[in-house]
Amino acid sequence: MSEQQTGRLYGVGLGPGDPSLMTVRAVEVIAAADVIAYHSARHGRSIARSIAERHLRPDHIEERLVYPVTTETTDHPGGYRGAMEEFYADAAARLAAHLDAGRTVAVLAEGDPLFYGSYMHMHKRLADRYPTEVIPGVTSVSAAAARLGTPLVEGEEVLTVLPGTLPEEELTARLATADAAAVMKLGRTFPTVRRALERSGRLTDARYVERATMNAERTAPLAEVDPESVPYFSMAVLPSRVDAPHADRGDCGDTPHDHRGDRGDTPEGDPADAPGGASGRPGEVVVVGLGPAGPLWLTPEARGELAAAEDLVGYTTYLDRVPVRPGQRRHASDNKVEAVRAEFALDLARRGRRVAVVSSGDPGVFAMATAVLEAACEGPYREVPVRIVPGMTAAHAAAARAGAPLGHDYAVISLSDRLKPWEVIAERLRAAAAADLVLALYNPGSRSRVWQVGKARELLLEHRAPDTPVVLGRDIGGPGERVRIVRLADLDPAQVDMRTILLVGSSQTRTARRGDGTDIVWTPRRYPEA
Repeated sequence: MSEQQTGRLYGVGLGPGDPSLMTVRAVEVIAAADVIAYHSARHGRSIARSIAERHLRPDHIEERLVYPVTTETTDHPGGYRGAMEEFYADAAARLAAHLDAGRTVAVLAEGDPLFYGSYMHMHKRLADRYPTEVIPGVTSVSAAAARLGTPLVEGEEVLTVLPGTLPEEELTARLATADAAAVMKLGRTFPTVRRALERSGRLTDARYVERATMNAERTAPLAEVDPESVPYFSMAVLPSRVDAPHADRGDCGDTPHDHRGDRGDTPEGDPADAPGGASGRPGEVVVVGLGPAGPLWLTPEARGELAAAEDLVGYTTYLDRVPVRPGQRRHASDNKVEAVRAEFALDLARRGRRVAVVSSGDPGVFAMATAVLEAACEGPYREVPVRIVPGMTAAHAAAARAGAPLGHDYAVISLSDRLKPWEVIAERLRAAAAADLVLALYNPGSRSRVWQVGKARELLLEHRAPDTPVVLGRDIGGPGERVRIVRLADLDPAQVDMRTILLVGSSQTRTARRGDGTDIVWTPRRYPEA
């Protein structure tokens, strides 16, 4: 006698609610199944069953999987999670009994079974034991975009899908960086989601969709929705930015501008040519720190500000790091016109534009924040709002690559004498060295400044031992990244350029070779008593 063959498990996606959006395959599977299973709350009503109802037969065995808890509290000793784990285990056992008896079981799921669906809990417990097939369905996200009648993502845009149950800070950070987004599971989370959208600067773009494709469907600007009226089956949507009404920011297209001629003496374009902001918001300047290299070093806040800007202003090399977005105007210029660049950005903001001035590293460390604030304190620009968005500094990036050389007190000094006399630099080097501070030396050399590193080494050797470790970090985070640790006496100025930062240890800084052969450097947190 042959062993009885088990039944087959199906996870059946029903689509977002309208029965006519069920796939042909879903209808076929339901028609052929012996057992129809569906989840429901304690009240017994099941949206999944109602969608598939016209395809149910009187002889179908129906398994109603009733959640022990939804929004209520529970006295289960394991709390909410314990109660749900027990429920899923029991539900899986009930379905397994049918499968063991050779019956075909179809588990109904709104939307797609493996997209935030309840079916997945059955799948994880049964799919490795029984023949299983998942029937995909139209997701609620796709349905919401269709009902809004607006593109969700286009070109190289990235869609971010978030559960509204995330903490507000996490939602804010992710929404700030998103090209387009859908926030699921609203209901009681709606006030948190709304605050996150407002804090991330995305509230005016957000749309609200409730029960997409169902009879009680509702769409509206999210900012106008009463929180008390929001059910669980609703969604916040940030549609594509491409060709969005608020993105009509001028006729410059999406190609970065080069600086004017070969002089690099002013950003491309004239602020007078720039139309006023299309968003209806007052203009402002946000100085954004890009970090030392590519997108991995960019904070969520900075990413969000860059995406929201109508105009981008900056040194050509740094501006090229920022992805091109349709509708944004880009104004690139040479590296030596900080004051001109700052006034240009402020002039744009006076005309109602939302301007991001980009800066490598942190904008407040030898960078554009000072230039913008200096200009913003002058008469014509005093009323222009200015914000500074921090970024990862070159010193911290290089220190992390080398170990922890900045583990104790340290000083930051620029070796560039373009804006201050070398005598001032030398005096500060001596003072910091005499105080036994670790030193982070910015702007150590360039094609026109070739002697400063050698002179700084001489000054430091007056107070530091020849074997003091020096970290040379070049192009940290970039394709040409190189980190070396040398003795102060062996520091070769020829190996230092403008893309290099120097971290000079104190008398306490140590080096060691790890078991994997890598050399590290660190400065102990404890300083010896005198």
